[in-house]
Amino acid sequence: MGFKIAIAGATGNVGREMLNILAERNFPADEVIALASSRSIGTEVSFGDKTLTVKNLETHDFSDTDICLMSAGASVSQKFSPKIAAAGCVVIDNSSAWRYDSEVPLIVPEVNPDAIEGFRKKNIIANPNCSTAQLVVALKPLHDRAKIKRVVVSTYQSVSGAGKDAMDELFNQTRAVFVADPIESKKFPKRIAFNVIPHIDTFMEDGYTKEEWKVLAETKKMLDPKIKVTCTAVRVPVFIGHAESVNIEFENEITADEARDILREAPGCLVVDKHEPGGYVTPYESAGDDATFISRIREDATVENGLNMWVVSDNLRKGAALNTIQIAELLVNRGLLKSQAAA
Repeated sequence: MGFKIAIAGATGNVGREMLNILAERNFPADEVIALASSRSIGTEVSFGDKTLTVKNLETHDFSDTDICLMSAGASVSQKFSPKIAAAGCVVIDNSSAWRYDSEVPLIVPEVNPDAIEGFRKKNIIANPNCSTAQLVVALKPLHDRAKIKRVVVSTYQSVSGAGKDAMDELFNQTRAVFVADPIESKKFPKRIAFNVIPHIDTFMEDGYTKEEWKVLAETKKMLDPKIKVTCTAVRVPVFIGHAESVNIEFENEITADEARDILREAPGCLVVDKHEPGGYVTPYESAGDDATFISRIREDATVENGLNMWVVSDNLRKGAALNTIQIAELLVNRGLLKSQAAA
């Protein structure tokens, strides 16, 4: 018998992608329920060759639901996830609401699958920030080989990370440039069309943004608390796909060729690294793909045991929806979850 799965936030970018990936990967679901807020009741969303009608998250009975894939934002998750979990349904949350809770495992299956055993404490599992997910997929195999001391990362993040309204704003501003209409900025503090904005999320007292802090905190929680991490997060006029320039300092010696070989064999990684024009992957090419692409691997002569690399991934997939589904698959494949209907 398969499982009953609920998607909370099914009308959003990530929620719709979750439905697509569930169908693509033939997840063992007997029933899939699309949920959203009351204003979206009756909206239709696609699931494989089926059409689902969105129901109300607030009134749904989770007592016979096995997994809730939550993509409705942090405030909604904080309100509803404990109630859903108390009903016996495992919540896999895509927001920042539970990532830093010591009793909630933060999981990237290629990086720290064993940590999933801790989900029983609250019946909640957290999905990491989109930029962190692709970063740790690339860092993990290198850390296992040469032990990472320090990471300096600059992110180049697409507007889809800020939701549908952000994608619409980029489209509308771009069109306005070409027809000489006024440029309106609502979602972003500055114009995003033909521009870059070194500001994602709120500013903190130390001058870093919350987005930059997330990369630091989540890398430490999933990979190694001893790793030093610093980040600059930048929004770029790209619709889908996050890119990262990553500088790594290791305790032990590792060459670019060794790193290339290690990453070629690593789960979730795809190395495209030819030293020629176009011999690398860009965000545009990553859209719709499950892999974390790694290019421009080279040694950094300014520090001992240093490497540079370029990491690209579809932020709606590995950075959000795909990783969430992979966590659900990990629960099932390890026998950690039994169907409530079967019970």
